Amino acid sequence: MSSIPRRYHITTFGCQMNKADSERMAGILENMGFQFSEDPNQADLILYNTCSIRDNAEHKVYSYLGRQAKRKLQQPNLTLIVAGCVAQQEGEALLRRVPELDMVMGPQHANRLEDLLEQVFAGNQVVATEAVHIMEDITKPRRESQVTAWVNVIYGCNERCTYCIVPSVRGIEQSRTPEAIRTEMEELGRQGYKEVTLLGQNIDAYGRDLPGTTPEGRNLHTLTDLLYFVHDVPGIERIRFATSHPRYFTERLIRACQELPKVCEHFHIPFQSGDNEVLKAMARGYTHEKYRRIIDMIRHYMPDASISADAIVGFPGETEAQFENTLKLLEEISFDMLNTAAYSPRPGTPAAVWENQLSEEVKSDRLQRLNHLVSIKAAERSERYLGRIEEVLVEEQNAKDPTQVMGRTRGNRLTFFTGDINQLKGQLVQVKITESRAFSLSGEAISVPQPALV
Repeated sequence: MSSIPRRYHITTFGCQMNKADSERMAGILENMGFQFSEDPNQADLILYNTCSIRDNAEHKVYSYLGRQAKRKLQQPNLTLIVAGCVAQQEGEALLRRVPELDMVMGPQHANRLEDLLEQVFAGNQVVATEAVHIMEDITKPRRESQVTAWVNVIYGCNERCTYCIVPSVRGIEQSRTPEAIRTEMEELGRQGYKEVTLLGQNIDAYGRDLPGTTPEGRNLHTLTDLLYFVHDVPGIERIRFATSHPRYFTERLIRACQELPKVCEHFHIPFQSGDNEVLKAMARGYTHEKYRRIIDMIRHYMPDASISADAIVGFPGETEAQFENTLKLLEEISFDMLNTAAYSPRPGTPAAVWENQLSEEVKSDRLQRLNHLVSIKAAERSERYLGRIEEVLVEEQNAKDPTQVMGRTRGNRLTFFTGDINQLKGQLVQVKITESRAFSLSGEAISVPQPALV
């Protein structure tokens, strides 16, 4: 047998959950003796971890796949895998479309990659898309960062938003136990990680499926309880969580974020539309008034908290007046950051077959107008940092200016300042903010941590 190590390459599309899944699958491959290759054309195994939330991400996967399928005709030993949400959505249809594929694997099967690959190496074409109970994973992920890390706390989603394919492709909600989450965080603390983002498609649903209640009947395992349980993990200086759903967001959770010093003052709570009729058609389960009350409550407890959200324009049937209600919500709430998208019909979702679809021109026009207002409001929010001293966790060198480092404030604002990455990576630095832009800040380090004497 050849002693040359096999090489792998993973391309990840989509959300933070996908990035976390890719890190776990990379960890499994390295455990199997594979080495990472930056260049997919030098790799013996190529894995596309796919996203089906929008049409364009799906099309991109097919164009990448087409190139590698041609390469496989010359190199039959190349292993081609499609994982993630497109794999779950398309299943065996993917094999018919791209017969060169070796494996199609849904997101619930990420932990089973080694077992499934053994079947591929035995000469089988594998499709793994059936619903499974997600086993607790002891694999060490190959993490992209050495400073910040994702930790999955709940897989899947039980919501049924009419535009969203996620519940179909990621399955029902499955919470990890608080003990398993804490153990993973303790290991990250030992490895020198400073910040952890707790991840869930709908993180406020955490614990609903775990047994245990108080004598009064309150669920013992909520996201709030989890934050208290993991807050004192040694070495971890900052904790974030995403993504929240307005339907389940509680005052108790906000109070916990105010009380617990390591939890960052940053909330990501998608609103999707500022119009109640559109929200109802989306099956979101709240009104814009309820959403505003949540934001008011956050700002009551934590006036300086940073708030980001997601919004969709051009949902089927959305009128100009309804779109303007979204603009009005944005104008009045002033988000620090807003992820925006034009509605994209996804196969198998109720909204995809409705007859009141809007034209691409209308969707594009509304997206442009929304993005214009997003930039204006984000720039206004950034101005409050001017002259302030902010704690920045240094993550990387500034790719555009090697004399600078970059990191994030507790409010999740990207911040640049002059410094040596070799000295500062992973350090919490006090930075005086001298310049503000819509989505980032610049400043000067006030005090630079000194390296410990050996």
